[in-house]
Amino acid sequence: MRIGMMADTYKPYISGITNYIALNKRYLEKAGHEVYIFTFGNLDYEDDETRIIRSPGKAFIDTGFYMSLRYSREAKKLLQTMDIVHVHHPLLSGLLALRYCLPHKIPVIFTNHTRYDLYAQAYMPLLPEIISDSLLKAYMPSYCDAVDMVISPSPGMEKILRKLDVESHVEVVPNGVEITRFRQAEALSRADFGFSDDDILLIYAGRLAPEKNLSFLLAAFNGVAEALENVHLLLLGGGPSTEKVKDEIKELENSQNIHIIGRIDYDKMPGYLRMCDAFVTASISEVHPLSVIEAMGANLPVMGIYSPGVGDTVENEKTGFLSKENLPAFTAKLTRLCVDKELREKMGRNARETSALYSIQRTTEMMTTLYKNISKATRPHDDEPESALRKIVERILS
Repeated sequence: MRIGMMADTYKPYISGITNYIALNKRYLEKAGHEVYIFTFGNLDYEDDETRIIRSPGKAFIDTGFYMSLRYSREAKKLLQTMDIVHVHHPLLSGLLALRYCLPHKIPVIFTNHTRYDLYAQAYMPLLPEIISDSLLKAYMPSYCDAVDMVISPSPGMEKILRKLDVESHVEVVPNGVEITRFRQAEALSRADFGFSDDDILLIYAGRLAPEKNLSFLLAAFNGVAEALENVHLLLLGGGPSTEKVKDEIKELENSQNIHIIGRIDYDKMPGYLRMCDAFVTASISEVHPLSVIEAMGANLPVMGIYSPGVGDTVENEKTGFLSKENLPAFTAKLTRLCVDKELREKMGRNARETSALYSIQRTTEMMTTLYKNISKATRPHDDEPESALRKIVERILS
């Protein structure tokens, strides 16, 4: 099959969605499919993979995103030769998929990777919550009805879509992870970082951004470090909150136990995870937390908050601990995870076993089956794509 992946942003911008698209492209190509990625901007960027099709776009501040309402003529022409198109962002790429693909009867699949409701609150705090919620309820149901298939990476995200009044059928397909790499990786040397075998190393890997609830995580860790001198927190990643996080760390009594590693090459991630004792996150904005699954593959128990995504992935008291978004409760469970080595190791073994459910080989087979089924049974669309777009606009304005 000729498969077109449509995304608002791609490499060199690094995110969970970027990594997901790149990994899926590689495994679909291994299975014999021809996969193209259609995105915007970075026309001078030299890709380390083939079939990356970029159209011009205007850089959106320093977010890594580019804004455009059209593809180049060459990109549009190529897109319209695909057997199936898979959309990973519902706004720019999503609307272009309807505009360019519906007239040619090309099936369009949409995966909802993001908690757009929480992102709106994190990045536009002056926007009343009722307005952002209303806009999503106006847009998402019509968009999901216009495409041929909607995919959610987790049951929790499907529930969020239902709360946004989406009535379309939703298939739940986990985002795959190259689990073998994390299971077989050699741990980095603790001594190289100044740690001993007796130190308890907690690790967070992800964006340093408002939606990740990092202030909560830092406060909880500071409470644990009050009782345990040999506990350390490693923060891997970067993002718009980096300087804010550094300033918050300076104000903590146990700031010396928190280490900002920064952005690292993704190939080094397994070694960092294998070096540590547990993975920690306070994020409630995840849809399908790849970093959590990678940590589980590396034998790490997870400390997280009950929420879609993390709550779908971590089984409380089996593969880690889950807590309400309550600082004393979270801190107490994290402390227990730190002091009980036998429990950590048991949970780590359980996490490793559970991680097999998210292997890229398994999820690629699931996705390929869906591609073939939807390609054979594509429902008829209106003759003019403008009718689908018009319905979306009318709903937003009504």
